[in-house]
Amino acid sequence: MDGEIDRHPDAVTIYRASDMILRVDSDAAYLVAPGARSRAGGYHYLSDREGTISNGPVLVLAKVIKGVMASAAGAELGALFMNAQGAVALRGCLGAMGYPQPPTPMETDNNTANGTTNNTMEQKRSKAIDMRFYWLRDRVNQGQSYIYWGSGKTNFADYYTKHHPVVYHKTNRPIHTYIEGDPPSSLQGCVNRMTEDRQP
Repeated sequence: MDGEIDRHPDAVTIYRASDMILRVDSDAAYLVAPGARSRAGGYHYLSDREGTISNGPVLVLAKVIKGVMASAAGAELGALFMNAQGAVALRGCLGAMGYPQPPTPMETDNNTANGTTNNTMEQKRSKAIDMRFYWLRDRVNQGQSYIYWGSGKTNFADYYTKHHPVVYHKTNRPIHTYIEGDPPSSLQGCVNRMTEDRQP
């Protein structure tokens, strides 16, 4: 990506009027960082109640998970945990500004992470991830989070966790920064852009 940053020195993010409902896309990349570490990513944005408005982020998470994860599911749970912690403060701020929040929709592309936090999958051999697992389940049970599965191809956080080819960055740049004449105005527009030209 040498030289790519220099081409957009004045990048702009666009924010659209919405119902101010916080939504979170969470993702993890397993064993991609030095020392057998995994990377967590998150894209927190405000949308409408139906989740159709595309908006710039209010928080982007791009961190290496400190502990060595024993599985991809453990890494995904770690990313969900970090994103849920970030959402707590945002939910509080939005509530104080007069925008009470329903359970925050959090998208993950991992069936195991989704199933264990929603209590639709039996827990086995997950002692190493118990604390994160139970904390997330408590947030769901308290009605503060709603965790659901979504395709990795349409997960905004995927952009911050993986090493993508240049064509992927060029195709998806209008979602993350404003490009005149080419901004998607709805999540459907983002989905179309994210799935076209995607490398298998």
